[in-house]
Amino acid sequence: MSISYESTGRTSQKARTRAALVEAARALLSAGQTPTVERVAEAASISRTTAYRYFPNQRALLVATFPEIDATSLLPDPAPEDPLDRIDVVAQALAKQIVEHEAVLRTQLRISLESDGDQPRELPFRTGRAIGWIEEALAPLEARMSRPQLRRLALSIRCAVGIEALVWLTDIAGLSRKEATETMRWSAHALVRSALA
Repeated sequence: MSISYESTGRTSQKARTRAALVEAARALLSAGQTPTVERVAEAASISRTTAYRYFPNQRALLVATFPEIDATSLLPDPAPEDPLDRIDVVAQALAKQIVEHEAVLRTQLRISLESDGDQPRELPFRTGRAIGWIEEALAPLEARMSRPQLRRLALSIRCAVGIEALVWLTDIAGLSRKEATETMRWSAHALVRSALA
């Protein structure tokens, strides 16, 4: 079993170096630029050789810079019991996160859609976290809907509330960020109402 570079020697200093590289990558992403290991090393005033010890390639760097959303749930405690209220809370929180991290998410969306030639496409930024939050909001419907129906509903809501929806609503439909956020919330609510009907 190989031991990672970061887990040996001066681990505190290595943690600070890694954090500086990740912060530089986030700053480049927020500026709408695609960070490479070389650009990030330059921005962080760290040698390229050192940077490559932490991130052997651009994809490893980009995975590390995904916005940190540590929440295991988007529902308050105590959570509302009504599924429409629950989905409204989750859709509102998701839309807020998307707007807050829009520049980074737009860049990551573009990167995730780029083809790697003959290599199978990996989507490291799509971890399914939002789907888990949506499914949690829909949990009161488990007695009324089958598992496949609930899954389809969760996926449909995720299609309506995400960076992809924000991009379309603002860039194509011409809505403001506030209008786009309200439209995403309305869409999530409408999907649940339709499923209940």
